Amino acid sequence: MQLSLLAEFDRAKGEQLNSLEEELVGVPQIELSYRVGKPITGLRRITCSEDCAAAFRENWETNKIEFVEQFKVLLLNRNNRVLGEYEVSTGGVSGTVVDIKLILAASLLCCASAIILGHNHPSGNTQPSAADKAMTKRVREAAAQMDIAVLDHIILTVDSFYSFADDGEL
Repeated sequence: MQLSLLAEFDRAKGEQLNSLEEELVGVPQIELSYRVGKPITGLRRITCSEDCAAAFRENWETNKIEFVEQFKVLLLNRNNRVLGEYEVSTGGVSGTVVDIKLILAASLLCCASAIILGHNHPSGNTQPSAADKAMTKRVREAAAQMDIAVLDHIILTVDSFYSFADDGEL
């Protein structure tokens, strides 16, 4: 009697596993990978706000810096080497939407240990707005939950920049 109960239990478990396997067929699978493509030592190292501004300027579309506001993020490893740059958004003349989930997703996908935020002011004014300060604080708090440091937030204009870190805002 006991053997038949065990056999019935094993059969029921087997059916459950088969049913579960059938349900999982077609479920999207996620595979994460990141490849630099060159030696880490060959990547740009950020040591100061001037390095941040230069890194952003290197890839910033010059025909947009005075036209529309864009928001980008530099993704850094533990040695402050730039793993990549991620464009979060392009907006209008006076603003752009910054989705913190997208910033964190990009940071996590390349295992960034730190990030540097950057956006431009088409007006030419480098001073941060109240909205810029509030958003920086929100990103910093969210990133901290993932052990990702926000090292700086750079505001670019065509010929100048502002650094939150240099001004004691971080």
